[in-house]
Amino acid sequence: MEPQLNGRLSNGVDQELFDSFGGGVRDVYGEDSATEDQLVTPWSRNVACGYELLRDPQFNKGLAFSYKERQNHYLLGLLPPAHITQELQVQKIMHNIRSYADPLQKYIAIMSLQERNERLFYKVLIDHVEELLPVVYTPTVGEACQKYGAIFQQPHGLYISLKERGKVLDCLKNWPEKFVQVIVVTDGERILGLGDLGCQGMGIPVGKLALYTALGGIRASACLPITIDVGTNNETLLKDPFYIGLRQHRTTGKEYDDLLHEFMCAVKQTYGEKVLIQFEDFANHNAFKLLAKYQKTHLVFNDDIQGTAVVALGGLLAALKVTGGTLADHTFLFLGAGEAGTGIGEMIALEISEQTGCSLEDARKKIWLVDSKGLVVKSRRETLQHFKQNFAHEHEGCKDLLSAVKAIKPTILIGTSGVGKTFTQEVIETFASYNEKPVIFALSNPTSQSECTAEQAYTWSKGRAIFASGSPFDPVTYEGRTFVPGQGNNAYIFPGIGHGVLVSGAIRMHDDMLLAAARSLAAQVEQEHLDQGLNYPPFQNIRKISANIAVAVAEKAYELGLATRLPKPANLLSYAESCMYSPAYRQYR
Repeated sequence: MEPQLNGRLSNGVDQELFDSFGGGVRDVYGEDSATEDQLVTPWSRNVACGYELLRDPQFNKGLAFSYKERQNHYLLGLLPPAHITQELQVQKIMHNIRSYADPLQKYIAIMSLQERNERLFYKVLIDHVEELLPVVYTPTVGEACQKYGAIFQQPHGLYISLKERGKVLDCLKNWPEKFVQVIVVTDGERILGLGDLGCQGMGIPVGKLALYTALGGIRASACLPITIDVGTNNETLLKDPFYIGLRQHRTTGKEYDDLLHEFMCAVKQTYGEKVLIQFEDFANHNAFKLLAKYQKTHLVFNDDIQGTAVVALGGLLAALKVTGGTLADHTFLFLGAGEAGTGIGEMIALEISEQTGCSLEDARKKIWLVDSKGLVVKSRRETLQHFKQNFAHEHEGCKDLLSAVKAIKPTILIGTSGVGKTFTQEVIETFASYNEKPVIFALSNPTSQSECTAEQAYTWSKGRAIFASGSPFDPVTYEGRTFVPGQGNNAYIFPGIGHGVLVSGAIRMHDDMLLAAARSLAAQVEQEHLDQGLNYPPFQNIRKISANIAVAVAEKAYELGLATRLPKPANLLSYAESCMYSPAYRQYR
């Protein structure tokens, strides 16, 4: 039973008021009351009864309904007589998922569960996060997006297409949840390393928001995945009879910009100043433009530019515990000069500038980029895209990565190219010859696009590499020593950043908040992890990791005057943890 204090529930609601609602669902964990700025009590709402209740994923508990609940909610006869616990339900689901050999079948099974029983879905995901992360996120989500039309069963989120121009606000109002706190939006033009998947890119926002809830503790009902469909240039999809999007080539220019602006204005009008909008998998030419345009007027975050940068910086700061020295002592060479590469470069430069007091321009001189045309140098500046120009330094040109390694002699090699097998044996052996502890980050996703495998990095460096990848690799044994590769997975970062923004009520995202997140991630890497070869903390502790990152982000938001949840909680960590969504079943009257 819910504990009572002088006739009031422990969350401060009058018992008589609660009963006047006819009972309903009780928030026995408190996360709703901790994060909602409302006078109403949404955690004492009425729910549907009978057959409708069993088909409402937000409230369905399946065979976990007690006999009393079955009586009170007109469920008698609609379920088999057995009553089982949520823990036993989890065991059954995992047994079924493990029976599939094909990762895509596992993806379909776990996402189908989300459509039937939301809390059980998150319970399964939280309890088995290391096993299921590669299924609901990279690499399997990439294949799911490629085949999204064929496996499409139930719509998740909102689909806003060019047909809805002038009616975007109406689309948002059609969404049943009125208290949305986090939106992940994509236009599907650059899905992972797979290219333009158009409307089928929806798998990415759905997967990201599942992790916001499971890993960051943000309530599922407060998360909204959105796809902006402006067409696709993928001819295979346009000819696919199962394709679910607009059958036209991509719209660009003013028509595109106007639709996005209408969307951004409608979001703020519908959900207010404090809704976090995460841009996901936009192509370079739009990603940088949208982030620059809206970061001063909206609470926005680009995971490909900023999230990847923060998780990479966190891994590099942890690697310094092995290599020694500071970031400013190192020379960085990137293969790949798109959103991820330049985003990481800017974040490293910001941290060097903060640590040393040097200018951002001087800090950038430690960072070199290689794109499809070779080393990015000053003589190429006039032909470079604007986001590469800050890293165009004075140097003679190099036509490829190997010649750049020989010329620059970097101490840290980072891959963000989206092209697999580009860290060749000759590249790694040459790079390792200059460094006692060569740092190799092969960050491209999915696994097939990784610049090298963990085994190649350890073998070709003779076991000296400090390695991290974007997608998971199995442990590697080299000359009797077993290395556990670190995974520079954005899932370490964006859920914690999102949670920190929400618990502080921040209205803007500041670079210092992102730096604080990277430092918090690095601080949670212990010596025992480094001894295994890890430069990221074990993912099994991700909820605790996210809570600590949330605190670091929230502290910085309060320090910068960007927080609106006042007064500031006396113990931010306790408050952040109390706000985290629990997947345990609620009590029904």
